[in-house]
Amino acid sequence: MDPRLPQVRALSVAGDTIAGGVDVREGGADTVGHERVDLEGRCVLPAFCDAHVHFLDWALARTELDLRGAASMAEALRIVAEAGGDGWLRGHGWLEEAWPDGPPTLEALDAVTADRPVALWAHDHHTLWVNSAALRSAGLGGSGIVRERDAWDFPLPERTPLERSQAVRAAMAAANARGVVSVHDYQRDRGRGLWQRLDADRRLTLRVHMSYPAEQMGAVEATELRTGFGSDLLRVGPVKAFMDGTLGSSTAWMLDGSGMVLTSAAEMAEIARASAVAGLSVAVHAIGDGANRAVLDALEETRAAWEELPVPPRIEHVQCIDDADVGRLAELGVTASMQPVHQRSDRDIADRLWGGRARCGYRWRDLLDSGAHLAFGSDAPIEDLDPLAGIDAAVNRDWYPDQRLDVADAVLGFTAGGAAAVGEHRRRGLLLPGYAADVVVLDTDIISHPDRIADAQVVATMLAGRWVHGRPPW
Repeated sequence: MDPRLPQVRALSVAGDTIAGGVDVREGGADTVGHERVDLEGRCVLPAFCDAHVHFLDWALARTELDLRGAASMAEALRIVAEAGGDGWLRGHGWLEEAWPDGPPTLEALDAVTADRPVALWAHDHHTLWVNSAALRSAGLGGSGIVRERDAWDFPLPERTPLERSQAVRAAMAAANARGVVSVHDYQRDRGRGLWQRLDADRRLTLRVHMSYPAEQMGAVEATELRTGFGSDLLRVGPVKAFMDGTLGSSTAWMLDGSGMVLTSAAEMAEIARASAVAGLSVAVHAIGDGANRAVLDALEETRAAWEELPVPPRIEHVQCIDDADVGRLAELGVTASMQPVHQRSDRDIADRLWGGRARCGYRWRDLLDSGAHLAFGSDAPIEDLDPLAGIDAAVNRDWYPDQRLDVADAVLGFTAGGAAAVGEHRRRGLLLPGYAADVVVLDTDIISHPDRIADAQVVATMLAGRWVHGRPPW
C-alpha cells in the first residue's frame, strides 16, 4: 500500500514488526528468515481496521433475534412469535421503511408475545420497539416505539458479566476471521471495563480505541485520562457527541429544518473546547447536511483550542453534506469517518426522504478529492462487521456511481485511514519497515481484481507478528 513500491513478492517480519519487503523485480529467496510461509498465490494486505463499531452491542446482537431479513412487519412478527425460550426476548435489525405493512405498533407486538417482555432494536439502533410487558417491567407507559436518547436509556435488564465476556471473546474471534485486528469502539456503556480486563489477562486479539460519551466527559476529565493513553492494544479514544438522529428514523438534521437537533452548534463548540482542555479528541455523529454544517461551524469556531491535539476531530458518518461544506473537512483537518456499506442499505430511503438531496449522500469520492482524510468502518451492529463488504460497496457502487473509489483507496480507508484517525499513521496501516506486523491473507488479489471483492475470503490474520486466525500451513 505504498505508492512508491505498491507490490512486493515477499515480506519480512521480525517479532511484532515489519522488517522489510522484497521488490517484485528481485528474486528474494535468500532474504527471508528462519520461518518461511509460502502463500501459494495468495495475497497479503495490511490487516483491517474497523473505525466505527459498538463492539459489545455487536457481540451481544450475535446472540439475539436477527430481524434484518424481515421484508414486512408480518414477517418480523412471525419470527418473534416462533422464537423459543423464556425471559426477555431481544432482537435487532428491523427496518420499517422497507415494510409495506408498517409502521410497527404496540398492539401488533402484544398480539404475538403475550406476557413475555420483548425489546427489538431498529436497524439504526435509534428506535426501540417494545411490548406492553416490557413497558410494565420498566415501570413505563407509552406507544411501544421509543426513539433516540429515550431508547438508549430504556431500562433493559443488564446482561451478566459472564454473558458479556463470552459474547465479546466470540466476537473478537469473528472479527479476526474477517481480517480485522483494530477497532474504534463507540460502545456507550458497559464495554470499557471488559476491555481492560481482557487486556490485563493478555486475551485481547484486537487493538482497541475506546471512546467515552460526551455526557461522561466530566468523569473522564476527573481521572485525567487523555486520548492515546493506554497499552499496546488498548487506548483511550475520543469523546463522542451526537448532533442529530438518523436517516432511517427520519431524525437526521437537514438544512431545510427537518429532523432532530440533539446538540446545537453552540453546545458542540463548548464540548470541543472542554475536550481540548482535557486533552481529549472529539468524534461527532452527524447524518444530515444541517448537522454536518453545524459541527463544522463549531469546530471552525474552536479550532485554536483543539488544533494542537495529537489526534484531530472526526465526524462520524458524514452521510449527507452540502456542496458548500465538502471542502471544509480538509481545510480544518477533520477526519471523515464513514461506513460505505450504509449506502447499500440506505439508498432507497435516501431517495424517498431526501429526494434530489440524495446526490449529496455518501460522498466518498468528493471528500477524498477535496483532500479530506477518510477512515472507514461498519457501524456494527447496524451493519455486520465485514471490511470486505465495505470495500466492495465503495468500489462497485451503482447508485450515484461518480462517488466510487478505486480499490486501493477503499482499502486504505480500512487500513492506514483508520490508523491515522487515532494518530497512529506512522506505526500501523501500511506494510512498511518499522510498522506493526498486522497483516491479512486473502485468497484473492482484490487490488488487481475488483470484480472479485465480493467473493474474496480471509485465509489468515496476523496481529503484531502472531497469527490470531488461520495459522498456516493451510
